Formats: sequence, C-alpha cells, structure tokens
Amino acid sequence: MTSLYSITGGKLAPATRSTLVKESLIEDWVASDPSLLGLDALIIGRQVRTDHGKFIDLMAMDAEGSLIIVELKRDFTSREIVAQVLDYASWARTLTTPEIYSLAGKYLKTELATAFREKFGERIPEQLNGTHSMLIVASELDAASRRIVEYLSEEYGIAINTIFFNVFEADGKQWLTTDFLLDQEEVIERSEHKIRMPWSGYYFVNAGLGDHRSWTDMKRYGFISAGGGEFYTKRLNQLAVGDKIFVYDKGNGYIGFGIVTIEAQLASDFMTPTGPLFEQPLAEPRIKRIGEPSDHAEYVVGVEWRKTVEPTAAKWFKGAFANQNIVCKLRDRETVDFLIAEFKVSEI
Repeated sequence: MTSLYSITGGKLAPATRSTLVKESLIEDWVASDPSLLGLDALIIGRQVRTDHGKFIDLMAMDAEGSLIIVELKRDFTSREIVAQVLDYASWARTLTTPEIYSLAGKYLKTELATAFREKFGERIPEQLNGTHSMLIVASELDAASRRIVEYLSEEYGIAINTIFFNVFEADGKQWLTTDFLLDQEEVIERSEHKIRMPWSGYYFVNAGLGDHRSWTDMKRYGFISAGGGEFYTKRLNQLAVGDKIFVYDKGNGYIGFGIVTIEAQLASDFMTPTGPLFEQPLAEPRIKRIGEPSDHAEYVVGVEWRKTVEPTAAKWFKGAFANQNIVCKLRDRETVDFLIAEFKVSEI
C-alpha cells in the first residue's frame, strides 16, 4: 500500500487518502498526457464505441503501431472489469489499418500519420494493430481480479496489467501517485515472446549519417549518436554497457559491430581517450555543439568497435531487416545469422 508524507521542520506528517470527485478527471489527465501511466503512446480515441454497444474509455497507439486499451475506474474495482476489458480487446483485435485511420482521424481532427510523426518523430508503420495490450486503471482491485490479471499475464503471456492511482490530501493540497500491479516491461516482454521471434540479444542501431554526423568520427572516437529532439535521442537510453550492436546506414546496409561501453549522455560531456569529443579534430565539425539538454543537442553512446566497414562496402542482402527507429531489438534470425558471419562475431 502506498503512503505519502510531507516533511516539515524535520518531522513527518502523513497525508490522508482522498478521492476524486469525478472519474473523468483521470481520463482527462491521461488523454492529455499518457505518460502519467508510464505510456509512451498517442491517444487515438476516447469513449470509443465498439460493435457490442460498449464504450472504451481511451484507446492509444505505441511507436510500433500496436493498440493499447485503457479502462479507468475511480473506485474499488471488482473482477467484472477484467471481463470487460477482455471483451474490448476481442473487438479491438479485429480493427483493420483503414478502420484505425478512420477512428483516429475523428478524434485527432488531423491525419493519423501526421499525429504519429509529431508524437514519435518517425513514419507510421504500414500495418497497424499487429498486437494489442490492456491497461486497467483503478484505485483498488479486489483479490480475485489481481489473481486473474497475474494469471493471464504470467501464465499465458497476455499483455494485461493494472495501474493503481491513489489520491492524498494535506494542507489543502492534493497529490496523485501511480503504481503498477506487475512490472510493465516484463508484461510486454512476455506478450511479445508469444507472438514475435525471440530477441537475438543484439540491437539494431541507425547511424543517421549525413548532415552533421560522420562515420569517420564515430569509428575514430568510439561512439554512435542521435539528435533532433527527445523522440530520437530517448531511443539511445535503451542501450546499456555491454550491449551488442549492429549499426545500419540507411540506403546502404550494415556498417559496424560493437559493444556499448558508455551509456547515453550529451555529446558535449563525452570523453574520448584523448579528451572531450568537442576538442578533437572532427571530420564533421558541424556536429551540434550544445552543452545542455535541449531538442537541438546531440547525444552519444560510447562503443568499442569490433569490426567496421565503409558505407560503400556495407553488408546487405535483399530482405534483410531495416527499421526507421534509432534503436530497436534485432529479432530477425536470418539477418542476425548473416551479420554474425559477415562481421565475424563470436557468440561465446
């Protein structure tokens, strides 16, 4: 159970639990900012009418084009809510890509492709609704419902979770806290394992060469980079020290294999073996030399390169995996096997 305390004069004062006057407040907040629920998603519908005459509180879409069904309840929630959200999902899974465009256009008042690019900074996938997930938002959930949600997720890999919100009040102010019933990353990982090829253990990284990025600099000083706003740079945060990456140059193919040595940071803070990156003689001096977080700053991830080639000698075959994302997990086994052989990677 979540508790909240204020600190005054070195002493703790507990805040008392409160309630929201209207359930629609949570819906309003999530509709305007789905990150409140930890979602990196675009809201594409509100009070969406199903073919069964029911209404889904919120429908969202993630960067992969998958749908997210969000059902909100202000008070203690019984197990009927689980059946309800499963019923919604049984309808949502049948939605075709044209139907989703139509549904979203009515809510967004603009083209879905435009809103998607503004939200995620990339092109919308050609095919939508490859997968879907469900999220129940409530202040409480009865024991039977908890067991059902846990069972569906942990035993069958169904992408369902519950997020609890709690309202506290003290000194005339209110606070809202949120907590997941299950680890959301594990929920998604289990569901993806049911419908996607397993992750190979390697990451795909888009080099983004051109404009103000040089492969020569990346190789010489040991890094890959991204910029142009959070939609791009936040993808670098997926990479941790020790991760194995294959780097792709759009229009050519794969040009390098390496191991991550330093996690994402501002390019202005990145240290090469001979000093700060911006103090080195760079092949591309137009790299964004901004020393504080901003949409215009360049971010880098340190890499120990094991093998690289020039873009003119990039490794490629027809049908190999490629993606517009800066970073994503490589799952296509044919592509992985090809790259392991071409870059002479030891999987030991």
